[in-house]
Amino acid sequence: MELPTPNDLRERRKSLELTQSKLADMAGVSQPLIARIEGGDVDPRLSTLRRIVEALDEAEGRIVRAEDVMNTNVRSVAPDDSVREARDLMLDAGFSQLPVIEGGMPLGFISNSDIRHVQEDDVTQRPVSEVMSEGLTTVELDTTLDEVSSGLDHNSAILVVEGGETVGIITDADIAAHI
Repeated sequence: MELPTPNDLRERRKSLELTQSKLADMAGVSQPLIARIEGGDVDPRLSTLRRIVEALDEAEGRIVRAEDVMNTNVRSVAPDDSVREARDLMLDAGFSQLPVIEGGMPLGFISNSDIRHVQEDDVTQRPVSEVMSEGLTTVELDTTLDEVSSGLDHNSAILVVEGGETVGIITDADIAAHI
């Protein structure tokens, strides 16, 4: 990743017809800081530079957020559902995993792999809560696509939440469909 120079930032801001104050508001920094960065008087922290660049990207309409790519039709199971119900739903829908949600709150995922790893003759009679994986990643609606993609490097799906309740799901397929 090539970092923009102070001159790059100034030219980009001006081409978008943004004042330093407007850019500062968008990036959540002060106007004097924008002036000092553009003047080359201060070397900003990477996190600050990232917020400024994201604000410029957003002004150009280039920022894609979780809400833009998420699938709002979230098929899920409850922790008290049987593993058989979860397995049947996965088979019917062609999914390899399902989120486990109770009262809108995400609790984890149950996958074919989770079911296979239980060393029991009739695992399908057990409740999902005894077989599911509790590790899951959630993001807010305004999370950038870069952050979502980074999360998908370590997870097969990410749940999108608003106020703690599940409102969407994102997988690699959703990202690919958007691209």
